[in-house]
Amino acid sequence: MADLYTVRNLRLSLSDMTAKPLMGAAPQIDILRDLTFTIPKGAVVGIVGGSGSGKSTLGRALVRLLEPSGGAIHFDGADITHLPERDLRPFRRRFQMIFQDPMSSLNPRHRVGTIIAEPLRLHGFDAIPERVARALDQVGLARSFVARYPHELSGGQRQRIGIARAIALEPDFILADEIVSGLDVSSQAQVLNLLEQLVRDLGLTLAFISHDLSVIRRLCQRTIVLFRGEIVEDRPTADLFTDPQAAYTRELLDAIPLPDPTQVWS
Repeated sequence: MADLYTVRNLRLSLSDMTAKPLMGAAPQIDILRDLTFTIPKGAVVGIVGGSGSGKSTLGRALVRLLEPSGGAIHFDGADITHLPERDLRPFRRRFQMIFQDPMSSLNPRHRVGTIIAEPLRLHGFDAIPERVARALDQVGLARSFVARYPHELSGGQRQRIGIARAIALEPDFILADEIVSGLDVSSQAQVLNLLEQLVRDLGLTLAFISHDLSVIRRLCQRTIVLFRGEIVEDRPTADLFTDPQAAYTRELLDAIPLPDPTQVWS
């Protein structure tokens, strides 16, 4: 299977504003350190790690919301590492992001129909009302939702709107950043089922960021484990659970609650 993403020796540093002197520039802190991996077309890859591990920063680098400090990111054969925004525009449609907090990522002054339609207008799509209706159908919401505002929706419904906005552009790749962490267990299961169906029906490539390995196990075929900006494991998810190689991975597994405390993951 061909690779959609090829990442080589990726590095990313950001300014540490907490250590900025009164006069002068803030020191740089390394967030990502020499990451090398691939994401095949049609794959569902998990990116997991604790708070501060760099997983969300990695996701934002993949969709070029952040520009890497070094290394290379190739998307479908094209080097997008340092592309200026004008040259990135054709790629913006092809990789989309679903954010962790749907309420903060949806404009509270816009109705759902406008929220989904605006990216379509920006990218020059035609038949926009039909595309908006189809996107709502695909995420299991009634077409009447086009007239609602975000505050009139439940958390799970708002997250489905975020998914609809992403898939309406017919992307090749979707980055889902902790999108079920704020939902109750029932809504989590529904959103995960929806993602599985969309990946299957639309032929999507998906990177799913989470701190919860039990969610990763449910959804992802392969998992990248990050610790302090470095990859400590990159293996099939099933192997990760049965035979974790890194001590940090074992700590993440031990943190998953089990009905019987004497049990272990297998």
